[in-house]
Amino acid sequence: MSGGNDLSAMSMMDLFRQEAENHCAVLSTQLLALEKNPVDPEVLTTLMRAAHSIKGAARIMDLQPVVSLTHAMEDVFVAAQEGRTVLQAGDIDLLLQGVDRITGLIPVPEDDIPAWLAGQQEAMEQLAASYVEMTSERSAQAEPPVKKEARQEEPPPSEPEDERKEEAPARDAETASSSPARKTREKKRPKQEYPTDLSSMSMLDLFRQEAENHCATLTDNLLVLEQNSTDAEALAALMRAAHSIKGAARVVDLPLVVGLAHAMEDLFVAGQEGKVVLGQAFIDELFKGVDLFEEAAAYGDTALPGWLVEQEGSIKELEAGFRKMAAGEMPAASKAVAVSVPPTASAAPAAAVVSEAPGIQAKKEVAGQEAAADKPADRALRVSAEGMNRLMGYAGEVRVESRWLPAFAQKLLLLKHRQDDVHRLLHIYTETISIGASEELSRSGFRNLISKMDVCRNQVNALLTEVEDHARRATEISHHLYQEVLANRMRPFADGARAFPRMVRDVARELGKQVRFEVIGEDTLVDRDILEKIEAPLNHLIRNAIDHGVDTPDERRAAGKTETAVIRLEARHSAGMLSVVVSDDGRGIDVEKLRSAVIAKKMITEEAARQLRDTELFEFIFLPNFSTRDTVSKVSGRGVGLDVVHSAVHEVRGIIRTSTELGVGTSFELLLPLTLSVMRSLLVEICGESYAFPLVAIDHVIRLPAAEVREVEGRQYMTFGQDRVGLVSATQILGKKEKDDAAEERDLLIVIISDRYNRYGLIVDKFLEIRDLVVQPLDRRLKKVQNISAVAILEDGMPVLIVDVEDMVHSIDSLISGNRLRRIGTDELQVERTVKRILVVDDSITVREVERKMLTLKGYDVSTAVDGLDGWNILRNDHFDLLVTDVDMPRMDGIELVSLVRQDSRFTTLPVIIVSYKDREMDRARGLEAGADYYLTKGSFQDETLVRAVEELIGPPQEVVENRR
Repeated sequence: MSGGNDLSAMSMMDLFRQEAENHCAVLSTQLLALEKNPVDPEVLTTLMRAAHSIKGAARIMDLQPVVSLTHAMEDVFVAAQEGRTVLQAGDIDLLLQGVDRITGLIPVPEDDIPAWLAGQQEAMEQLAASYVEMTSERSAQAEPPVKKEARQEEPPPSEPEDERKEEAPARDAETASSSPARKTREKKRPKQEYPTDLSSMSMLDLFRQEAENHCATLTDNLLVLEQNSTDAEALAALMRAAHSIKGAARVVDLPLVVGLAHAMEDLFVAGQEGKVVLGQAFIDELFKGVDLFEEAAAYGDTALPGWLVEQEGSIKELEAGFRKMAAGEMPAASKAVAVSVPPTASAAPAAAVVSEAPGIQAKKEVAGQEAAADKPADRALRVSAEGMNRLMGYAGEVRVESRWLPAFAQKLLLLKHRQDDVHRLLHIYTETISIGASEELSRSGFRNLISKMDVCRNQVNALLTEVEDHARRATEISHHLYQEVLANRMRPFADGARAFPRMVRDVARELGKQVRFEVIGEDTLVDRDILEKIEAPLNHLIRNAIDHGVDTPDERRAAGKTETAVIRLEARHSAGMLSVVVSDDGRGIDVEKLRSAVIAKKMITEEAARQLRDTELFEFIFLPNFSTRDTVSKVSGRGVGLDVVHSAVHEVRGIIRTSTELGVGTSFELLLPLTLSVMRSLLVEICGESYAFPLVAIDHVIRLPAAEVREVEGRQYMTFGQDRVGLVSATQILGKKEKDDAAEERDLLIVIISDRYNRYGLIVDKFLEIRDLVVQPLDRRLKKVQNISAVAILEDGMPVLIVDVEDMVHSIDSLISGNRLRRIGTDELQVERTVKRILVVDDSITVREVERKMLTLKGYDVSTAVDGLDGWNILRNDHFDLLVTDVDMPRMDGIELVSLVRQDSRFTTLPVIIVSYKDREMDRARGLEAGADYYLTKGSFQDETLVRAVEELIGPPQEVVENRR
């Protein structure tokens, strides 16, 4: 500042801020418009006027650095108007930097402005000098063709950001090459290829966010360009996205990224000008560049320099390729750019590998490593300014309403005092009457008393009205606040589907198929957490559709279909749920082939498989390690895809529905809650307590006359449609005491629940209501509570337990397998036959099955586990009468398992048999010392040794227990 540093004229500064903000907005908008048409006279006039206005306002406020900067900026626009220069992309970048400098002044407090200007003065002077160069070194007639050629051949600047702040700002190659001052600065500057100080976290975060958005734009429009290589709108969007990445990378000093984006931008410009046609080979190479941008954005501050060093060769090779393509050369067949991911401590299992678009998987892994390396940080969510303003408004209303309570308490206190007066007067008049006061005095006293009581009654009525009004307002405000909070958690479905078009393209090409991918319902709002959690399941379903569902072009022609298949991803809200459907018009699921695969894998007997309906058969494709492919490829055959889908959907309390028609296509529908924080639930009463069943987990709710209960082989059931549904009392499952009243005297209220395999009717006492519950997790100290998943608090402060339906079905299975299920509605003598349960633990499927069949034939109920750790988990969560275990197993061997069993007070009396191939005396002694009751060799399968040992330890398979209810 040249004159005074006194900026105490508050009103004048406010006027300057307002004017500068308005004109800076005009400058930004019109400079972007100028990129499309550098000689637009109307735009140039608007820019000149805006710069001139800021200059005048700054001169009034004595902000000399701003005056000089805007004066030079104004001269540039005048020179462009007069045809003395044509502004290139690099010039506009520099002009936008000047606008950013001025914008940065606007929020600075008055007292801090002198210091701020002192810190920015050198940078502003360098920008002004660059603007002078624009007007003095070029002419409109000679420069454009020379500069365009230079732009294609010269590399982009690679100076670090801190050097540019101290010297002149970086410019595009075409202006830098002709500037003597620039050459002088470059000689003074030490060579530094990669930044070593990336501590400017906020700037890098902005770069990551911007790169992510622009990479999505690049991907979307490259896919459009693949269908129409001359699409002008797509080419323009691609050029702008590459240009924006270039500018963002320059700000955070990533010269390699700047160069790559610059070359990519030139290639798109060449496509716009018709010099090249961006066909399939071009797009393949451009996608490699997009992958590298995504990788660069995924790395953290400390890891990024190393990544740049590692990828320097690939980036420069790709950049050179882009420049050659822009000059008209066809892209050479080149190897894929390597995805660089630092080694992790433990490699993921091969079966869990997901084939995604190049760069996407790397981005996820890199992000995970960065998160693990950095200190834990709070999760940040982007919220719109409008949404935040509404939240603040509702919060203010809540604050106002909260102040109502103290004033209301004072009114209640006044009412109490008046009631005390009434009570005192009543006591006095009672004594007066008792001592024989005159009738006139008594009447007068009672009239006074009645008058005071009327006042109290009126005040009570007024207070009740006030309470009702307050309750209504509070309910309305809290509802709006709650809805606004939920709305701010929502994101468009398109945000979670950005990577899928690219993935479809790559996988389809790999498999030699032609696929058109459609997304319907991109604007459907989805909870952020759910959107994040269903991305992997949708990835699996779409890949599965390409590999299994979609036919090859030859097959489609033979079937009378178009060569290009359609895979459709649709999201919509339906009946208070989020419905996401992945469908294809491919070959459909061959139900008989699926049935044969289930039988061949011995997952079910042939007789039972023939009786399964299609919907029941489809459940098998979601089982672990199930695949209809005989060979393993990069895309399929491992049997992990749909199992992952089922697990992920179950984690968010959703369900999957499958429908198919052979030769027509297949669809998978995911029904999910709209948000994880709120659950739409059915409240029921069981033994006087409230429980909540998630609506998404309920098949049906019915009222059944007791007379319609049927029974076969001691099992009670009802007929629902064409199915027999077993009936179970919720009181028994939850361990409650049965009521005395008999069920025959009333209708049964039944909640039908199911899992992949079984369906049951759960009898409850009352249906209460359907409502939204705010879900709260159980205290971690409780660990896993059987049959319960979470808790919610009702308006009256009472907790309600939320039922874990899948766990409850397993509990019912356990009671049935042990023949411990009680009949419903009888108080006569019950005779229960309890089947002894045995857990067999062995890593050999052959040995497991031999032992299981041998003991099952004798009448025992046998469960199996694949190793010691699996057996330990099963043992802790269920009841068994005997443990039979192998010794040599992965993860946990039999000796460790037996030792854990004996250390747990719950299993000190549990009989244990070790069955092993090792028959040395030292092995036998080791097993018995660990706590086994028997040590047998696997040769005992040839005779009755194992069976005799079992009978000796736990007796016959069944025992009869009489129980009177």
